[in-house]
Amino acid sequence: MKKRVLHRDHSDLGLLALRLGTGAVLAAHGAQKLFGWFGGGGLEGTAQAMESMGFKPGRQSALAAGLGEAGGGLLIALGLATPAAGAAAAGTMAGAASVHAPNGFFSTSGGLEHPGYLGWSAAALGLTGAGRYSLDHVTGHRLDRTWMVPAAFVASGIAAACVIRRRAAALAQAAPAEADEAQDS
Repeated sequence: MKKRVLHRDHSDLGLLALRLGTGAVLAAHGAQKLFGWFGGGGLEGTAQAMESMGFKPGRQSALAAGLGEAGGGLLIALGLATPAAGAAAAGTMAGAASVHAPNGFFSTSGGLEHPGYLGWSAAALGLTGAGRYSLDHVTGHRLDRTWMVPAAFVASGIAAACVIRRRAAALAQAAPAEADEAQDS
């Protein structure tokens, strides 16, 4: 009689590792924005930076970015409400990537590599689900229903598109004023 060899599926462990790493990085970046932890500017410093990048009003933009990163990251790490968490973090990172896109891809030139990768990873986790080692699994997937995936990603996509479009309009409006100031100097 032949012994049956059990194949161990390690995908749940891989999802746990990816969730913890991605979630921790996102949460740390959000904590920089919200609380000034880890060398961040806190809400006031981030609000000023957001205004200078064309995200207006700066305080609300800073709060939204901080919550998208910190909240989305924490929920991703825990594996709780994973579709909404992944979509929220991905949408937030789309806004960040739009700032860096003019500098190309690689982060060494200020490009979108880092926010793009975080957003892509968050989206992949939101689409895939958290796996067996998660609070979604423990709670019987009450906050991780099939219908929540498209709903969360459509809502996040619309919100991200609106934020990016609004920023582009603010930058376009500011460009002639800046050109006039430079000409007067």
